[in-house]
Amino acid sequence: MKLRVLFAVVLSTTFASQIFAQGSVSSPDELIGQNNAITTAVPFLAISPDARHAALGDAGVATSPDANAAYWNAAKLAFIDKQYGGTLSYTPWLGKIVNDMKIAYLSAFYKLNREQAVAFSMKYFDLGDITFTTGPAPTDVIGVYNPREFTLDATYSRMLSENFSIGGSARYIHSNITGAFSGNDAQPGKSAAVDFGVYYVKPMTGVKNSTWSLGATVTNIGGKISYTGGDNKDFLPTNLRVGTAYKMELDPYNTITFILDFNKLLVPTPPVYDSVGNIYAGKDPNRSLLSGMFGSFSDAPDGFNEELKEVMTSVGIEYWYNDLFAARVGYFNEAKTKGNRKYMTLGAGFRKDRFGFDMAYLVPTNKREHPLAETLRFTLHFTVAPTQVEKEESVTD
Repeated sequence: MKLRVLFAVVLSTTFASQIFAQGSVSSPDELIGQNNAITTAVPFLAISPDARHAALGDAGVATSPDANAAYWNAAKLAFIDKQYGGTLSYTPWLGKIVNDMKIAYLSAFYKLNREQAVAFSMKYFDLGDITFTTGPAPTDVIGVYNPREFTLDATYSRMLSENFSIGGSARYIHSNITGAFSGNDAQPGKSAAVDFGVYYVKPMTGVKNSTWSLGATVTNIGGKISYTGGDNKDFLPTNLRVGTAYKMELDPYNTITFILDFNKLLVPTPPVYDSVGNIYAGKDPNRSLLSGMFGSFSDAPDGFNEELKEVMTSVGIEYWYNDLFAARVGYFNEAKTKGNRKYMTLGAGFRKDRFGFDMAYLVPTNKREHPLAETLRFTLHFTVAPTQVEKEESVTD
């Protein structure tokens, strides 16, 4: 992978809003309400890591718990019905352009007792090999570097009642995208963050073998990240996600779940600037973490109308036959002025005894290229159910 490819990727994702905002216009009034996407550092934190939820339109805050619950909602983990287990997920990135960029996700959980569970996970983003050069000749090559980013997570989840649980995660973030070839002032970006989540699930009264669940989580609450060690720091993709899921048993062999998620970045919206660089509409984005989070609900230049456009919607349907085979479909929608990501997702799953397998496929619906378009994503599962003795001991505890 050549350096120019990486630069094209970085520019297209990091500076999109600035490019739109500084086009050929005669007045800042013309910019208000137009393309004003929110950008953050380490955006790979917000990429769905596993194939099951990727196939559900990236919805998962209130779905049934599995080994990837630590990512979607730490609180769900306490309700998992297995003793321990783990998953390994693989996602190719920009697969239509290069073949050496990928995201891997490894997770493992353990039930301490009936009410408590812990988990550990790692997310790894490999950006492929990049050739650094000072000119077009082969002798101008000064080195090859492999940029990479990763996170290490520890999660704890606890049931507070038969229907309600809470959970949280602590995360270490390491992002090294330049190596030693970008000058003496360049350094890996490092930060730490935490997640908090709540989960509620309850059988539906009067409806046989159906359950309704609610979930909410705030993720990536952490310090800004810098690649120079100076004052130039960027927000993490702090995110609020709320959602619901309704599962019903059609008969002893068939179940179907309807899923709906809403999520919003708790990051300042870029303001609109006038011709001399002063803020014309919106608020100063150079704020502290808490000011940026709470201010993100009221800082859009176009007011409440633009705030609503910053809410992304995910919907999904999951069908299971005899708890063996699954079929999934989903849809993700983002406002045109906030990134314009619109895509359908498809997937399938299989479970047998201790092992399982999921796959997902993404299809853009707005004729816009997507890094994951026309690529398959995979997840392998391994879980062990508690023995009868362990179940009885957990009830006694």
